Amino acid sequence: MKQRYLGEFEEIVLLTVGILHGNAYGVSIREEIERRLDRSVSIGSLQVTLRRMEKKGYLTSAHGETNPLRGGRPKLYFEITPYGKQLLEYAKETRNNLWNALPQLVLNLK
Repeated sequence: MKQRYLGEFEEIVLLTVGILHGNAYGVSIREEIERRLDRSVSIGSLQVTLRRMEKKGYLTSAHGETNPLRGGRPKLYFEITPYGKQLLEYAKETRNNLWNALPQLVLNLK
């Protein structure tokens, strides 16, 4: 498998889809990111990222039930693929290795 690297926002989105397991759709993902990270996210940039990650094989999507309150449009739910999970594990391992290699002296700087 060719290793691909996650950007910061992609990693945040993948982690959030995992946190919302079974309830990860555009608005819920955006709200969760904003709540947990106190970071503003435009729905447009989120949708572009979700579609790009789906195209890369990190996520899959499925339509939910239609809802009259949404004009009959179904929500589009996202799930992490096994490949997306591998990338998250690789990103976590890489970050942990770098943190563990950081000298204590650097961590104590003020």
